[in-house]
Amino acid sequence: MAKFKIGLIGFSIGGQVFHAPFIAGNPDLELYKVTARKADQQALLASRYPTAIAVPSADDIINDPDVDLVVVATSNDVHFELTKQALEAGKHVVVEKPFTNTVAEADALLALAKEKGLLLTVHHNARFHSDYKTVKKLIESGRLGPLVNYQARYDRFRNFLRPGAWREIDLPGSGIHYDLGAHLLDQALQLFGKPERIFADLRRQREGAQAVDDFEFILSYPKLKVSLFGQMLAKEPTPRFALYGWNGSFVKHGVDPQENLLRAGALPHESTDWGKEGEEIQGVLNIIENGADHVEKVVSEVGTGQDFYKNVASTLKGESSFTVTAAQGRDVIRLLELAEQSWAEQRTITLAPDDLIAY
Repeated sequence: MAKFKIGLIGFSIGGQVFHAPFIAGNPDLELYKVTARKADQQALLASRYPTAIAVPSADDIINDPDVDLVVVATSNDVHFELTKQALEAGKHVVVEKPFTNTVAEADALLALAKEKGLLLTVHHNARFHSDYKTVKKLIESGRLGPLVNYQARYDRFRNFLRPGAWREIDLPGSGIHYDLGAHLLDQALQLFGKPERIFADLRRQREGAQAVDDFEFILSYPKLKVSLFGQMLAKEPTPRFALYGWNGSFVKHGVDPQENLLRAGALPHESTDWGKEGEEIQGVLNIIENGADHVEKVVSEVGTGQDFYKNVASTLKGESSFTVTAAQGRDVIRLLELAEQSWAEQRTITLAPDDLIAY
């Protein structure tokens, strides 16, 4: 069977790190065309993926009849327009998270994909990270007992602004709440489903900041508080996850190793131990078990970023359906909208019955 030809729109860090390696490493997919305008992008593409064709514009991909699926890995402000153009041209689409900038845009794309009979998914790749997979397995094991407090965060330290970085300019979809917060919201929805209420605190803390660079979301469930954080001024490493239940707690530092490997040019299909975390960042489980105190380091699950495109390939072949649905990506956008409303109005927002459609 011939490989599915993939057109990748966007070859900055997102396209280079999170998409191209996994597409090229999948036996059912061909990295066929890539938008690469800059000389350094073209050189990198030729070096790592010599059979891929560099093109100057998205139109060269969208209007190519040989392209089976388009990947939109651009700045957030053009996700909607490029995805719309690709669907109108009859292409299946993978769009980088966040799906769109508004829920109205997301709903329009869902309707268009349905009308055209095309496949549409959102690249919520953090579902395949080692740390999240470890937490998910631990929650499902029940060892913590009924969970009462779940905390997850993406903290960084950079006390300056990067000149010209679109994520730090006041554009639609900019700010770390749309970037990193989208991951945390997607993970929380996967673990716990639809919350009853949401409260948000969104700040611009660094001097000259135009976009949000500090966020806190509180999702309320009947017997559970979910707190999600992100900031750019955390010099001392904070826990990536902290879970508290009736039986005890689980605290985990460190981040999934895949991104750093990919940034260094490593390819998952050339590695025998891809996605394995080091012992030094294994989480600590401290619980009462069988009536006695019990403390252990929990061996982390293996990160499997390649599973996203494995699922894409099997869905294109008609063998499965998307693990990450466009409707789920849409619901993350709805929560982000409600979070911004919460901060603007300085109040907790109760979700309406129709706010979410996938949970």
